[in-house]
Amino acid sequence: MALVAECYQATSALPSSEQYGLVSQIRRAAVSVPSNLAEGHGRAHTGDYLRHISIAYGSLMELETQILIAIKLEMMARGTGGSLLGKAAEIGRMLNGLERSLKNRKP
Repeated sequence: MALVAECYQATSALPSSEQYGLVSQIRRAAVSVPSNLAEGHGRAHTGDYLRHISIAYGSLMELETQILIAIKLEMMARGTGGSLLGKAAEIGRMLNGLERSLKNRKP
């Protein structure tokens, strides 16, 4: 959830004209990652959890793309964006590890 807080902080510096555009998209994608993990963890079946991990990973990829767009359009500093991308990559590795672990779990 630290990435969510950092995304909120980083997007507060984006132009106000992007409040309903890129700011909203970045925040929504960032919130979607831990939200889907929580929902999947609360499900009774491992298959449901795996599906929600996949959805969370998709939201993470969406977030990375939106950060890259903000950097490319020079709305976000490269340092800020790079830091967010690094943290997103780390979360992606954790999601992959969690997925592998659940797939290898004996029924």
